[in-house]
Amino acid sequence: MKKTYIFGHRKPDTDAVMSAIALSYLKNKLGENTEPRVLGSVNKETKYVLNYFNLKEPRYLNDVKLQLKDVNYHKNFYIEETSSIYDGYQAMLKEGLTGIPIVDNDKNFIGLITIKDLSHMIINGDFEDLNTSYDNIAKVLKGKKLLKFNEEIAGKIIAATYKSVTFIESVNLDNSNILIVGDRDNIIEYAINSKVKLIVLSNSAHIKEKHLKMAKENKVNIIKTTYDSYHIAKLISFTNYIKTMIRSYNPTRFEETEFVDNILEINNKLKHTNYPVVNKKNKCLGLLRLTDLNDKKPKDVILVDHNERIQSIDGLEEANILEIIDHHNLGNLTTNSPINFRNMSVGSTCTIVYSLFKERNVNIPIYIAGALISGILSDTLVLKSPTTTKLDIEAAKDLANIAKIDYKKYGLDMLKSGTSLENMSKEDVVYNDYKVYTVNEKHFSIGWFYTMNFDEMKKDLDKYIEVLDKTSEANDYSLVALYVTDIIKNGSYVIFNTKGKDIMNMIYNKSDFKEATFIPNCVSRKKSVVPLIMEVFEN
Repeated sequence: MKKTYIFGHRKPDTDAVMSAIALSYLKNKLGENTEPRVLGSVNKETKYVLNYFNLKEPRYLNDVKLQLKDVNYHKNFYIEETSSIYDGYQAMLKEGLTGIPIVDNDKNFIGLITIKDLSHMIINGDFEDLNTSYDNIAKVLKGKKLLKFNEEIAGKIIAATYKSVTFIESVNLDNSNILIVGDRDNIIEYAINSKVKLIVLSNSAHIKEKHLKMAKENKVNIIKTTYDSYHIAKLISFTNYIKTMIRSYNPTRFEETEFVDNILEINNKLKHTNYPVVNKKNKCLGLLRLTDLNDKKPKDVILVDHNERIQSIDGLEEANILEIIDHHNLGNLTTNSPINFRNMSVGSTCTIVYSLFKERNVNIPIYIAGALISGILSDTLVLKSPTTTKLDIEAAKDLANIAKIDYKKYGLDMLKSGTSLENMSKEDVVYNDYKVYTVNEKHFSIGWFYTMNFDEMKKDLDKYIEVLDKTSEANDYSLVALYVTDIIKNGSYVIFNTKGKDIMNMIYNKSDFKEATFIPNCVSRKKSVVPLIMEVFEN
């Protein structure tokens, strides 16, 4: 069953991570195949929750761009180097392909053969030399194995087309010769005495018992076929090892993890039809025909705690969005087909996921209850945020009973765990919980951080402003603000980029809005900040 990735926004907070974990658990219980992922490093608060409830940290997902492994290329299509040219041609003919990768005994890729190479061989090839196996010759000529002494057969091909006397007098045979001959006893005996490498008997020619005995003594290989000499002469060069046709041992190949857009870019320059597919160890996985790129299976994804492309993963436009679970304002995300979209005006995405468990009558184990209540308590500041709804409160109380915790004490301890500045750079603080928004083609971003001692941060106010200025310049953002919520005072201090001062003046209706101003009751980005900024940008 194809796997579906469930993830939150680029700067994963506790609600995003825990809703992904819980929703994945629910989906899997309902028979689906999903996996929670994160799009960035989890913060200290989230790590506290993971450790407290013994939850496995979701793995990082870099992007959901289309990769070669998402394409229905011709998997396991290759041929071993000791197979015959004829077998390679038949394999291409059967699959309707014009190329085939060549591998060694360990499936290591060593070269590529195409129909063009085969045409070149037919027109310009050396039809006298043979380098193959006894079994290849018998298989291609549909021959009967009369005597076999050597696995490897190499030498010059000679057809007995002269009169017997003329042939014996004028042609010198030795162990390096492969002789094609019919029912001509004198030549057969001469060849055996000359200890040729192989005799191919045409037209099911009879060979005398005494000649077979002589051939055994001289270790002469013999194959009998129903084909006449003309057809044998045409086919026998196709019994050569296919590796003898390799013209380039280093053709362009792609690993299965290669992005499809990169392949198309490379192909625009090379204009090839076929490309071998390998893994990181150069083991051949199959063949990509360029037209295979039209038959692709995008990665299936479910988004939680966000619904804006700018906040989501790279390559989202190339993925198949199955579902969105969110509690924020609607963004600019579009899909190619209808999807399940659950958007509710609640304080936490985890509240919505909790509702899904109830709707589907699935029991919530202790550790999943711990994950869900942690997301709710984090996003609602232990149910004190203005975003808190009756549904959040009901969900939190029920989940607290299941998780066997005092949610007020646990919630405060959890929030405290994320307020430490120890080992955090200024960039770490700014990007700890960071989101980007777009209004009328203009961008602004808001970082959020919780503290119990803003004075410690205020000492480095200039350095924080410097980080915000750099972020603004690098991304052409009109406003970059960092809101620092004081859990005890139930409000937030705001720091902003230098060029964003005029916007901040308009937002808060001040003539000179100062850095590090404290805003009482401002504890929610969604309720207290984003609507104000959007109104200014829209007007």
